[in-house]
Amino acid sequence: MKKEKKFESALEVKKGVEQPPIFSSEVVSSHKSLKKKKYSAVEYFEGIRRGDITLLSQAITLIESSLTKHYDIAQEIIQLCIPHSGRSVRIGITGVPGVGKSTFIEALGGTITGSGSKLAVLAIDPSSERSKGSILGDKTRMETLAVDKNAFIRPSPSAGSLGGVARKTRETIILCEAAGFDVIFVETVGVGQSEVAVHSMVDFFLLLMLAGAGDELQGIKRGIMEMADAIAITKADGNNIAKAGMAKAQYASALHLFPIGESKWSPKVLTCSSLTKEGIKEIWGTINEFMKITRENGWFHQHRKEQSLYWMYETITQQLRDSFYKSEEMNEMIREFERKVMLDEMSSFEAARKLLDHYFTKKC
Repeated sequence: MKKEKKFESALEVKKGVEQPPIFSSEVVSSHKSLKKKKYSAVEYFEGIRRGDITLLSQAITLIESSLTKHYDIAQEIIQLCIPHSGRSVRIGITGVPGVGKSTFIEALGGTITGSGSKLAVLAIDPSSERSKGSILGDKTRMETLAVDKNAFIRPSPSAGSLGGVARKTRETIILCEAAGFDVIFVETVGVGQSEVAVHSMVDFFLLLMLAGAGDELQGIKRGIMEMADAIAITKADGNNIAKAGMAKAQYASALHLFPIGESKWSPKVLTCSSLTKEGIKEIWGTINEFMKITRENGWFHQHRKEQSLYWMYETITQQLRDSFYKSEEMNEMIREFERKVMLDEMSSFEAARKLLDHYFTKKC
């Protein structure tokens, strides 16, 4: 049997200089210890109270989580924070596509933080459930506000039902208030039912509009204008100043058709430019005027109490819905009843009644 000839290369590869690791051992060990670190509800609460943004962000992530173990600790944190909440001004901001919400929020936000107040910007994104998209782009568009030490920007969860996202946003407000933020912006990314959700968790509702936006937006205007405490016509600069003035007069006339609400506040229409900052201080002045009037006549505190009750019932509805659809047994029954309804073997109402009867019998 022939022995295989050993291959010998004429080239000799010398060992080079030993390369250092990509990450230093200190960073790796620090990262590992950070991952292992678990905080109690009390530790999160204490961090939030002293203004620790990292712990605040982590606590909000627990609120947004769908895991049961995260839900339990999140509720503990919220309960600890509630006595230290409720002292902020909650402002809802919405507007038609292209109105310049991010630019406006940065302009108004800069005015607020510049006066010494602390601002938290939260968002409700009802479209994310369909697109699975994220509104992290808002943070990049608000470049100045994103690096402002007195500002905190938190996008909404990247997926979830409107009801779920809205409830989590309201709970996030409580944590932000406990952290010392005295002004909260709640921004809606889409236009639709999200406005109703935002209106139910804020003190002041601001609608941003464009001059000469066209008749195709009339359907949006009618529903939302009744909820607005003020309308701001944006991009009132350059050649658009005259158009903005005309739009202001038209919207002011339209608002006179609505009866004055229980707050005894007459909604105002203003114009502004986020680029030149013209009219921004006037909008902040209008919000402060609204707060003064509604606090004096008692509506502000009454409205807050009604909102708390509203969210209690909304949470009950959401929890029942989640419990119903998360049950594997119920899902099997639903599929069977769907087949019967499709084959006209059972009416929709009878199927729903039987499913609910079975669910509640099992639970009770």
